Amino acid sequence: MAMLKLYGGARSRASIVQWYLEELGEPYEFILLDMQAGVHQQPEFLAINPMGKVPAIVDGDFKLWESGAILFYLAQKYGKMPQSLEKQAEIFQWILFGNATLGPGIFVEASRERETPKLLTPLNEILEKQSFLLGNEFSVADVAVGSILAYIPMMLKLDLSEYPAVVDYIKRLSERPAFQKVMGGRG
Repeated sequence: MAMLKLYGGARSRASIVQWYLEELGEPYEFILLDMQAGVHQQPEFLAINPMGKVPAIVDGDFKLWESGAILFYLAQKYGKMPQSLEKQAEIFQWILFGNATLGPGIFVEASRERETPKLLTPLNEILEKQSFLLGNEFSVADVAVGSILAYIPMMLKLDLSEYPAVVDYIKRLSERPAFQKVMGGRG
């Protein structure tokens, strides 16, 4: 069986997938693409992801791109997904929220001022009641949402003092050994 390959660029969303692979303890090969040189636009990589974006994985003959889809696949494959459809849908909801709502809301400058309190206030309320998004156990949902939150202090220097539970959550995640290994050197 061929080892799973993860394709990424320097400072790319591949680190989100890499963090989760480290959490799972699954062996993988990280293939760093030289994005400056346009390697991601070459036919070899476009055969893996026709959109020419990272991250992407190759697992045997299976190719998959989009960080959220990859996280969902890895959670399913390595048995970290709950049995019930409802619980799986909750995880999927958080992954989509991270990629489609939280990321753009905070990282798109035009909407940041308006969206940040709308997104972080309810997140803060949830995290006041529990350690992680789905309760008291770390899950792939925390990788999807937590990685985006962790980028805030690294990249934006936003004042998060109004959201102490979110700040504690980011700190809790950033102290995890797998996070440290992959994301710790950033910022």
